[in-house]
Amino acid sequence: MSVRIAVDAMGGDNAPSEIVSGAVHAARENRELEIILVGRETAVMLELSKHITMGLNISIEPADQVIGMDESPAVACHKKKKSSIMVCAEVVKRGRADAMVSAGNTGAAMTATLLSLGRLKNVIRPAIAGLFPTAHGRLVFLDLGANVDCKPVHLFQFAVMGGVFARHMLRIDRPRIALLGNGEEETKGNDLVLETHALLKNSGLNFVGNVEGRDVVGEKADVIVCDGMVGNVVLKFAEGLMEYFYKGLVREFSTRSIFRNFGAVLAKPVVKDFLKRTDYSEYGGAPLLGSNGVCIISHGLATAKAMKNAIGTAADFVKFDINRRIEEELLRFGEDRWKIEASA
Repeated sequence: MSVRIAVDAMGGDNAPSEIVSGAVHAARENRELEIILVGRETAVMLELSKHITMGLNISIEPADQVIGMDESPAVACHKKKKSSIMVCAEVVKRGRADAMVSAGNTGAAMTATLLSLGRLKNVIRPAIAGLFPTAHGRLVFLDLGANVDCKPVHLFQFAVMGGVFARHMLRIDRPRIALLGNGEEETKGNDLVLETHALLKNSGLNFVGNVEGRDVVGEKADVIVCDGMVGNVVLKFAEGLMEYFYKGLVREFSTRSIFRNFGAVLAKPVVKDFLKRTDYSEYGGAPLLGSNGVCIISHGLATAKAMKNAIGTAADFVKFDINRRIEEELLRFGEDRWKIEASA
């Protein structure tokens, strides 16, 4: 099945060189992909000229404007209609692409997607879902920052959407869903946690209760939900911790000692495997679950490897028809329920 991906060639700190490189590698790895690079035509063409693209299905969609990382998403999307992010969303809206991928301004990517494509039926608020490594696999963690102020019904829907994602993308038959709180007891937490716990407990989902921060990389759940403020703090802390760990490891092993140098040689394969498992570029990007279209948001520091994997994630999202499955799962709870709880 051919899948068409619109790629924001100007998004991210390493654009357009790493973005274009990642797109070329993705197209080379999967010949069924059609890549549409959206951005400043001259700059994109220059980067493409550095690669052998014969036989690859890659085209360019011109977009003269770029939304910076520090710009207000709402203001920028309104003023810069011809920005690469906005044009990506428009390409999907017109049916010329099945999905979009961007490593640019996260808020702008989300705003452009919702302005152009809207939400899936019965979805109250879309959420950004990320994959976190665990000892024996990966878990789905959401929301990573799309929604700062949440109601219990929002977290309930996050759990439903995250469960669909885990079931079909991670191949987990009956994903265990947990709520992130400050204690495992169901009597602990603020009003949001307490009320959400009650909803999930009586939902019929495979809800395993509350989990604590240490369980984000544990084995107690396959899907963990929280509001976007908490989720983004957890994400940034994890990124900072891994960066500190990596730099500290390099510093310690580089100390001039024959014993340490020997130990570094012996430990290298183990350390390499561990770093690979915890490297964000291995996961590529995070989907905006609940939007009426496929949007994969990659890290602002995305490398070619990260972009290639993000494009792969977008293709799988389309292939497994995740959006249709989310709508079906939400409908199972009844449309009236979502209307009532959304207005509460």
